[in-house]
Amino acid sequence: MAYKYVVVDQEGPVTTVTLNRPEVMNALHSDAHFELDEVFNAFAADQSQWIAIVTGAGERAFSAGNDLKVQAAGGRRGSPPSGFAGLTSRFDLNKPVIAAVNGVAMGGGFEIALACDLIIASETAVFALPEPRVGLAALAGGLHRLPRQIGLKRAMGMILTGRRVSAREGLELGFVNEVTPPGELMAAARRWAVLIAECSPMSIRASKQAVLKGLDEPSVEAALNGQNRYDAVAALYSSEDFIEGPLAFSQRRPPQWKGR
Repeated sequence: MAYKYVVVDQEGPVTTVTLNRPEVMNALHSDAHFELDEVFNAFAADQSQWIAIVTGAGERAFSAGNDLKVQAAGGRRGSPPSGFAGLTSRFDLNKPVIAAVNGVAMGGGFEIALACDLIIASETAVFALPEPRVGLAALAGGLHRLPRQIGLKRAMGMILTGRRVSAREGLELGFVNEVTPPGELMAAARRWAVLIAECSPMSIRASKQAVLKGLDEPSVEAALNGQNRYDAVAALYSSEDFIEGPLAFSQRRPPQWKGR
């Protein structure tokens, strides 16, 4: 399907989603959010697609966040139930998503990256939640995800100042997984995707769901007691992969994952 604000490519089990508004540093408006909602709905439903990579078109930006010029001009406002970029409120997506941050990730752009499971960043990447500087607040998940990912005091140091953080500092703070030269970013993101694809997609989905839901529990004991109620865990137990993995190990051969 052809999209206006997004480019979608598939290679094997990996879907690459490129935010495609480089003329405005991939800032997003309402129409783009709804288009991205369609993109991630399709990705979630496609059994042949196991992993997504999100990046930005051009060399300057991953995403500058909310398109304030469109908002100021009275353009259509709002986003789908799945949130900013069709992703920040998509809490039922158990397939892993990798952010390949190729430049500026500001405000909503940073919130998109924080909603992903891994962040691979170019050396030119810059992260910030600068909303208070323009009379707004990072209410698409940034105010909640950042403290959970790097700790309260470090997060508040970014949130209350709106300061910019380099890719290297992001790595030190703990929200970036790897920093690469600009020309190697997508290769690095695909390398991570390949490593994930070597594992059972059923196991990956069960693991992601157990981790994220477990973090909402008050204790490790409660998380352990609750994990067998998770649908991705139940799906793992009843899957062909649950049999194939031990069988392949016993036969000393690579497993042939089905993702079901």
